[in-house]
Amino acid sequence: MNKKVAFYTLGCKLNFSETSTIARSFEKEDFKRVDFSEEADIYVINTCSVTENADKRFKTIVKQAQKSNPDAFVAAVGCYAQLKPEELAAVDGVDLVLGATEKFKITDYLNDLSKNDRGEVHSCEIEDADFYVGSYAIGDRTRAFLKVQDGCDYKCTYCTIPLARGISRSDTLENVLHNAREIASKDIKEIVLTGVNIGDYGKGEFGNKKHEHTFLDLVKALDTIDGIHRLRISSIEPNLLKNETIDFVSQSDTFVPHFHIPLQSGSDEILKLMRRRYLSNLYVDRVKRIKETMPHACIGVDVIVGFPGETDEHFLETYHFLNELDISYLHVFTYSERDNTLAAEMEHVVPQKVRSKRSKMLRGLSVKKRRAFYESQLGSVRTVLFEGENKSGYIHGFTENYVKVKAPWNPELVNTLHQVELTQIDEDGLVRFEFTPHAVTA
Repeated sequence: MNKKVAFYTLGCKLNFSETSTIARSFEKEDFKRVDFSEEADIYVINTCSVTENADKRFKTIVKQAQKSNPDAFVAAVGCYAQLKPEELAAVDGVDLVLGATEKFKITDYLNDLSKNDRGEVHSCEIEDADFYVGSYAIGDRTRAFLKVQDGCDYKCTYCTIPLARGISRSDTLENVLHNAREIASKDIKEIVLTGVNIGDYGKGEFGNKKHEHTFLDLVKALDTIDGIHRLRISSIEPNLLKNETIDFVSQSDTFVPHFHIPLQSGSDEILKLMRRRYLSNLYVDRVKRIKETMPHACIGVDVIVGFPGETDEHFLETYHFLNELDISYLHVFTYSERDNTLAAEMEHVVPQKVRSKRSKMLRGLSVKKRRAFYESQLGSVRTVLFEGENKSGYIHGFTENYVKVKAPWNPELVNTLHQVELTQIDEDGLVRFEFTPHAVTA
């Protein structure tokens, strides 16, 4: 009988791509993959350190696994497992905790699947996480997350990712292209490029700081791959998003006009406290350049509220900065203290109530921004990639510039691209459309 394995992924697209790679290593060992809600012999939880209450979420997921099979072997991998291995090992029901270098070798640790009284920990010093493991994830058959880079050399004062993932290092260009071709051969229409700091691509290509290639080289090379209809850049630091890349994307048939650019604060004083590598005027320049070359482009923004020292004036500076900027939506993060970061030691801590209030205000602004962006797109003709899930009788999809659309469920539309005219915004905020006469594209 094949043993069964199930996976649960917390956090970012990068984690999803790595879970897929880990899952493929189990398939090579003749394990059968099942859904996390089903009974399995092994449950693997890929953890995240960025989400608030990461430990509470983790305990809930372990309980869920134990409910399905009390005798199952439970393993924790990922960022939280690297940062707090002993904490996770002490959680009732956890048998194995693997750090940053060990997670891709998980099947080597599974000779004995009997339950342990306490989780066994195999974690490295983060300095040892200096080699690169390529990954890609195939989600719902319509898009794949392709990892091109890992780790980060930046020293932002609030962030534990360098402690969890190590130094900045990149896949070789040859291997990225190989993985992209493999994805294309599976009839997947869209690739999303992921990494910790993808604009830093090229660094660490040879295991040291020397590198032949840049992010622009990567973008140009991927643009030539046959069989991929869309390429999307997931998240890129404003100081690493160069004019040449913006200009290239504006001319590309494959790269889509959608950028996600972390800002974190609209106040230069707070940006300096955060040790970000730019000030607000550079961010304004990036947005202007994108909108000049691609007026219909979608721009998403990460922002942190309640950072130590953020006064009401600083927050309002951020609010007005974003309100006036031609952006499309926000990802709002409420600042939460992280062990072993400089920010956790800073004075002028913002009370939780104030953090929540500011977060709510920015989330409200995000709704307004998204609505205004969607309204600006009504009447335009766009290409939609339809997804695979029946959501209460509707099928959803995204245009190239990330407008979310809906239509009555039709299984024939799944994983197809169609030209449509955007016509109206529904009461749930999604956009309705009409197929154009030459609707079928692929």
